[in-house]
Amino acid sequence: MSALIDAGDRAPTAGKSREPFITPGFRWGFMLVTALFFMWALANNFNDILVHQFQSALALNRAQAGFIQFVFYIGYFTMGLPAGLLLRRLGYKTGILIGLGLYACGALLFYPASLLRTYGAFLSALYIIALGAALLETAANPYIIEFGDPGRAAQRLNLAQAFNGVGGFIAPIIGGLFIFSGAKYSKATLAAMSHTQLQAFRSSESHTVQMPYLILAGSVVLLAVAIALTRLPETRPEQPAGALGPQIRALGKATALRGAIVAQFFYVGGQVGVWSFFVDFTRDVTPDISARVAAFLLSASLVLFMTGRFVGTALMQRVRPVRLLGLYALVNVALCAIAMGAVREFAVGALMLTSFFMSIMYPTIFSLGVEGLGPLTPLASSFIVMSIIGGAVFPPLMGVIAVKTNTMQYAMALPLLCFLVVGLYARRIGRTAKILAAI
Repeated sequence: MSALIDAGDRAPTAGKSREPFITPGFRWGFMLVTALFFMWALANNFNDILVHQFQSALALNRAQAGFIQFVFYIGYFTMGLPAGLLLRRLGYKTGILIGLGLYACGALLFYPASLLRTYGAFLSALYIIALGAALLETAANPYIIEFGDPGRAAQRLNLAQAFNGVGGFIAPIIGGLFIFSGAKYSKATLAAMSHTQLQAFRSSESHTVQMPYLILAGSVVLLAVAIALTRLPETRPEQPAGALGPQIRALGKATALRGAIVAQFFYVGGQVGVWSFFVDFTRDVTPDISARVAAFLLSASLVLFMTGRFVGTALMQRVRPVRLLGLYALVNVALCAIAMGAVREFAVGALMLTSFFMSIMYPTIFSLGVEGLGPLTPLASSFIVMSIIGGAVFPPLMGVIAVKTNTMQYAMALPLLCFLVVGLYARRIGRTAKILAAI
């Protein structure tokens, strides 16, 4: 990462502020805060594995398994506003440490949940992880902006989010190797098992989550210790004057923020929907592929996502972020249409490619939404994080469509709609920017 930061420091600055890309003396702190993006990606993308794994471990159908994402993103929604208020009172660093503590507790609870083997216990653990991840996102996204030149905030945020892509790429590999057991039984085989055999199989499938989540909890604790001992910018969210109500009303007048909240709701819904059911989609259109191989294909798709973040960061030196956002959204509309209508490898390939063009969407929408909001930025950040509830809404709906139609292909109409909304947001913001530039 240090080489990337050095490259960022040497980036052309013609016509822009000559402030450093990363403030001198805070590169190590920048790396640690960027590591947070990696860590919450692991939690998010492990869920994509759990959606499939819990179908066999807990005897769930696709609609029921989609409830995993519903609970996780409800956690994001409920923590969004409290996180913003907590950050204003305690500051970014303390907020990050509390978020890591919640994350670690939730990951540790996976062990007793796997012994109880009840869906509610797993969902409770996921909810606590989500509370921690929501606090981390609410803190880290605006905090990254404080590490250097404000004029290059979108570029710096895309660089940090690129490591979110690294975590997303690694999570399916870990899941494929250590959570998926490799056992593949048809419904007829499971029906022919005795009660004892079936319970032993379900128990074995449930226990596969123990070690990955224990290691995850330990890693989170180590990161918390490193951050606690590291010097970070003293920047504290500025306390805006007045009561909370008027501040919220003031934010309601910010056109870019309102649009960002809507766009982020649909974007996250589309992203989570595609990744949650990628394994099921792949096995529907190519029945000869195992769940483990499908998980590796998902990981390959997330390599494209990670690559897209780095490519997007570079392209933004020449192309306006809002223009790139609109172009990428339209490409994904086309790719989802192909995934719905194509067969076998063509359908899977189209769905895999959507990850590359999703890459810049979250950080770009975020930075456009909070731009120029000054002391109201932490509160605005909370509302954008709350809009992640789109990830709770769309996967269950996609699961219902898949159950009704007996295929995941038709369910991809919902992500198509989501990316269309993102494209419309980019078009609207781009027009507004041109009008303001002409005044």
